[in-house]
Amino acid sequence: MTSTLPWFWVVLAGGGAAALLGARQLLHRGLAPTASTEGPTPAGLNLPANDVQIPGVAGQHLFAWYVPAPATASISAPAVVLLHGWGGNASTLLPAAQALHAAGYAVLLPEARNHGRSARGGHSSLPTFADDLDTALDWLARQPGVNPQRLAALGHSVGAAAVLLVASRRPGLAAAVSVSAFAHPEQVMRRWLASYRVPFWPLGWLVNRYIEAVIGTRFDPIAPQATLAQARCPVLLLHGRQDSTVPLADARALMLRRGAARATLLELDGGHEGFADPAQAEQAVLDFLRRTT
Repeated sequence: MTSTLPWFWVVLAGGGAAALLGARQLLHRGLAPTASTEGPTPAGLNLPANDVQIPGVAGQHLFAWYVPAPATASISAPAVVLLHGWGGNASTLLPAAQALHAAGYAVLLPEARNHGRSARGGHSSLPTFADDLDTALDWLARQPGVNPQRLAALGHSVGAAAVLLVASRRPGLAAAVSVSAFAHPEQVMRRWLASYRVPFWPLGWLVNRYIEAVIGTRFDPIAPQATLAQARCPVLLLHGRQDSTVPLADARALMLRRGAARATLLELDGGHEGFADPAQAEQAVLDFLRRTT
C-alpha cells in the first residue's frame, strides 16, 4: 500500500494539471472576444457621425464614431461616451446615441481594444475597458464645442462595470450610467465556469487567481460592488428584471453596499441585451443626465 501511494498522487496531480491546462486554454479564448463589426451604422439612423481613430494605450488605436452636438445646441454642449459590452461594438448603443444627439448632446461611441475595428493586441478585461474609456473621455473633452465639465459616461455589461471603475477614480466626471452591470467578477466567472461544467473548487478558484495574474489586479478593488461606493459623481443603474446573464440580484446587491447613496436603481422589464420598452429607458437616461450634466 505504501509503495503505491506516491503513484496515486502523481496521477491526481497529472489529472489536475491537465484539467487546469484545459481551463487555461478555455480562459484565453474567453479573454479574446470575437471582433464583430456587424450591426447598424450611423447613416442608417441619419446620425451625422464621423469615423475617428483615437490614440490608445501602448500605441493601440481605438476606432470610434463621433457625433458632434447639433448646431442648435449650446456653444458649450454636454457630451457622453457610450461604451459597449463584451464582444460588442459601436453599433450596440447607436439607438442611445440617436436619442442623446436629439437632446443636444455630443456623443462618442468607441470600440474597446480587440473589439470591432479597434487595434488587436494583448488581452481584454475590465481594467482594459476602463483604460479605453478614460482615453475616449480625454479625447472627447478636447473637441471644439464640448464642455469638459459636462462629460458623462454610459456603458453596458462589462462596459457598465468599466464606467463604474472610471467613476471611482476620475475627477470631474459629471455623471455615470450603468446598464446591466454585474456585482463582482468572481460571480461572473463562477457562472461562466459552471456553464462549461468546471467545478469551482479547486479548479475554478485557481482559474480566477490566474485571471487576476493576467490582468494585473485582484478582483475585489475593481468589482462594481467596490467602485460604485467610491463613485465621485451621481450614478444611474438600469437593469432588466428578466436578465438571465447578469441576474437582477446583482444590481440589488450593489444598492445595498455602504456608500451607494449617490446611486439610483431603475428596474425595467427586459433582458441583458435590451429592455422591453427602449423609449422608457432612454427617457430615464435623458432625465438623469439633464439633472446632472
